[in-house]
Amino acid sequence: MSQNIGRTSLAYSRSWHLIDMAADQRSLGRIATSIAITLMGKHKPIYDPSTDCGDYVVAVGCHDLHTTGKKMQKKKYYSHSMRPGRLQEITMERMMAKYGGAEVLRRAVSGMLPKNRLRDIRLARLKMFEGPGHPYKKNIVKLNDLTVRAATESVSKTPVTDAIKAELAVSV
Repeated sequence: MSQNIGRTSLAYSRSWHLIDMAADQRSLGRIATSIAITLMGKHKPIYDPSTDCGDYVVAVGCHDLHTTGKKMQKKKYYSHSMRPGRLQEITMERMMAKYGGAEVLRRAVSGMLPKNRLRDIRLARLKMFEGPGHPYKKNIVKLNDLTVRAATESVSKTPVTDAIKAELAVSV
């Protein structure tokens, strides 16, 4: 039997990650893959496919998404209203113009998440903005080039979390 039962709340705590699309040189698919891994929590040692242990992701500058090749003109998104003859298609270029880069990024990340009941819950933790500004600046804290969650939220019931919060308060 493990002696650490009940002391894993720190591992399950959600941190906030910031991705600036304008500064990131990766293409849409590479960025969407890393966002999907973060939303699922695969980067954590406690990852389990049936639990929701992922983090929040804030993506800014979505209007600066870039793709390789001619995907902007040739990639098509389809939707169907389930009525005969109602299949609609739209190219990525027109979708960027009509809905913005955030919708393109959301669809790319959604396609990379597992198709189960946790998919919508995980997608809700993805916050996307067309410009550089966002209202989650107080949640994202930089300490020694590491992105961690602000430690001013609530008092936990585990001594491990309380000790870490005390260390953060002393060091800041």
